[in-house]
Amino acid sequence: MTAAIGVGFDIDHTIAIDNKLERVALLRLLEQVVEAGGHSIGSLEEEIVRIDDLLARQRRGQFTIDAAVEHFVRERGIAEGVAAYAVRFRSMTLDMAGEFVVPRTDARSAFAALRERGVRMAVLSNGWNPLQTFKARRAGFEGTVLASAEIGVQKPDSRAFAALTAQLQTPPAQTWYVGDDPRADVEGARDAGLRAVWLNADRAKFPDDLAAPEFAVESLGALIELVIAAKIIA
Repeated sequence: MTAAIGVGFDIDHTIAIDNKLERVALLRLLEQVVEAGGHSIGSLEEEIVRIDDLLARQRRGQFTIDAAVEHFVRERGIAEGVAAYAVRFRSMTLDMAGEFVVPRTDARSAFAALRERGVRMAVLSNGWNPLQTFKARRAGFEGTVLASAEIGVQKPDSRAFAALTAQLQTPPAQTWYVGDDPRADVEGARDAGLRAVWLNADRAKFPDDLAAPEFAVESLGALIELVIAAKIIA
């Protein structure tokens, strides 16, 4: 009997674009920090660079989003009540998500094509719910959304991908993981024994310090051909 095929998806820059939603939320939070007696640590342009670096490190699994927000607040002179700022950040982000999050144009058709072929699907994202579920639903994905804040580990930790295969009930070798981040998504999935697919919609250069991905596609439509081929030969 042929083992079931599973596909896991990242969210940001894979099935949807959030148009720097969390960056904007942190900039708005900065206004509250300053009003509360804190301070900016640079020009707007410098703040954006720092925020983008902070969020990039969070998405690579170095720390949770709450820890990132608390660090952001402390770095700008707020020493007490920092946990409340993380709560405010979550609230602002959710309030803004409907205006910022845009699905990839081929996301819904890709999900439908995989579903028609009996492929099991789930989302695995470094992030927190309900935001990640909102983004997935906005992209037309109706299945399970595993967020790192809930499962307790973040990509590229192999345990995050183990949670994905447990949810899909598919063996790692029969599970594809699609994402845009070379380290958190591609290297993480590969190290966990999954078949990693780099979604390179921007036609970027893969980092020289990482092993080249086994598969790379520029669209979710191209992904379908890979999975169909794999299912035929499995």
